[in-house]
Amino acid sequence: MSSSKPELAIVIVNYRTPQLVIDCLESFKAAITRLNAVVIIVDNCSGDNSTTVLEQWLQAQTMSTAYRLIKSEVNHGFASGNNIGIQAVNADYYLLLNSDTLIRADAIEVLLAFIKQQPDIGIVAPRLEWPDALAQESCFNFHTPISEFTSAAKTSIFSKIFRRFIVAQPVSDIVNLYDWVSFACVLIHANVFEAIGLLDEGYFMYFEDVEFCWRVKKSGWKIAYQPLAHVVHLRGGSSPLKKQAKLRKRLPRYFYESRTRFFFQSYGWLGLIAANMLWTFGMLVTKMRGAVSPTYETNIAEQQWRDIWINFSQPLRSYMHPDDYGKT
Repeated sequence: MSSSKPELAIVIVNYRTPQLVIDCLESFKAAITRLNAVVIIVDNCSGDNSTTVLEQWLQAQTMSTAYRLIKSEVNHGFASGNNIGIQAVNADYYLLLNSDTLIRADAIEVLLAFIKQQPDIGIVAPRLEWPDALAQESCFNFHTPISEFTSAAKTSIFSKIFRRFIVAQPVSDIVNLYDWVSFACVLIHANVFEAIGLLDEGYFMYFEDVEFCWRVKKSGWKIAYQPLAHVVHLRGGSSPLKKQAKLRKRLPRYFYESRTRFFFQSYGWLGLIAANMLWTFGMLVTKMRGAVSPTYETNIAEQQWRDIWINFSQPLRSYMHPDDYGKT
């Protein structure tokens, strides 16, 4: 690696997933020998043996100077952890990676080549896939009050009528532009941070990527998808939300705090009220469908009808840290 300013900084946030981080690092270790890059691993105050395990791996690397482990004394969430890594090094581009990702051959080089050729692109994301190469949905339209209705209603006629408001977009085999992309793996131009700032640390987890992309697009940058870059996303990281959502279990409080914050920041009070009311109407549609068809499966999680109002009166209030859940 050159001793001059690195072209690329790769940022990985760890929270009690050291083996996943090591697997991720191993997947692109060969690429580091070809790139002018530095890897920043931020341990988000895991409180377990994460740093010991990671340090042992780093000590065994022949290019140990290409890696840096930062031990945060606090866990202020996903946005905060990434911001620590971003601020630790001055680079031209920043690749944010979830710990539960594996980089396929040449994926980083493909993303870098693409963003260098497109001066109006601020963010580019790869094709996310399962280990068997089956693609995952990773490109999206912005959440809107209408999308809250269609999501809760889960009825094909409404999905067709409001098709352009559906959040998750079909997997594409061609380069395309989107409102936002999954931050499991994204390459971001340094000029974007200079123009709009870092990720919003008012989010503990979830919606911080959506809000960041909202600011990116408002500032005039474009957000692209490059399917020639392949990255495995195991979805086995630090948050239980996807598993709980699939089982329709109650979702963590921080999800609803983040949802409230995003709708208020993006659409104001009226937008937040509309999102909650339209979601409620969608829930009523679901209830009626369930009463008619016992085989109908709802998208509604436990207590969601109540939890969507969390922080409604103070949408920018600081989140309750998960460590404080259950405390009086």
